[in-house]
Parts: sequence; structure tokens; C-alpha cells
Amino acid sequence: MSTVALVLTGLVALIHVYIVLLEMLWWDTPRGRAAFGTSRELASQTKVLAANQGLYNGFLVAGLLLAMVGPSEHRFAFAVFTLGCVIVAGLYGAATASRKILFVQTVPAALALAAQFLAR
Repeated sequence: MSTVALVLTGLVALIHVYIVLLEMLWWDTPRGRAAFGTSRELASQTKVLAANQGLYNGFLVAGLLLAMVGPSEHRFAFAVFTLGCVIVAGLYGAATASRKILFVQTVPAALALAAQFLAR
């Protein structure tokens, strides 16, 4: 894996670590409510749902970590699969929740995926 592909994949992993923290731990805090534009009441009502969503984002982090440090013969497959999942999730989120997701999630993952293929 080239340095560029590794750095971009790592960046996507870090973005998702932050999303996990926002959704699982900080959802009903001022930071979490500001990030997702929710009121105190809505955050309180949806805290369990957000934590579940955060767990799924944690699985994306796991896949990205395997893409970077897993068995060398499987890293590319982990990268393509997981970055592809991030891209699809980002496109869906941008279409249904906020266009900001396109730039925060989808674009970095697409760049990382392109770098993975160029490094091949």
C-alpha cells in the first residue's frame, strides 16, 4: 500500500472514530447536539438509536484498520470493501439527512479508494 493510500485510509478511519464517539458517547452533549443539529429533547429521545448507529460506524473503523494493518494478502480486499461501504453510506446519508455528509464522509473515502487502486 502506498503512503498516500495508507494516509487517506487512516484519515477515513479517524473520521469514523470521531463519528463513533459523537454517536455513542457525546450524542446528548452540546458537542453532539451541535454536530447533528438536534435539540436536547430529540437527543434524549434518540440516544439509544444513535448509539446503535455508532456501533455500526465502529465496524467500519475495524474494517479500515484491517485494511491498514491486517494480513498483508487481504489488506486491499478489506480496503475496497470497507471504503465502498463508507461511500455507499455517505451517499445515502447525503441524500436523506445532510449534504454535508457527502464532503465529510463520501469524498475522503472515494479519494482513499482511488489511492488504493492507484497503489495496486
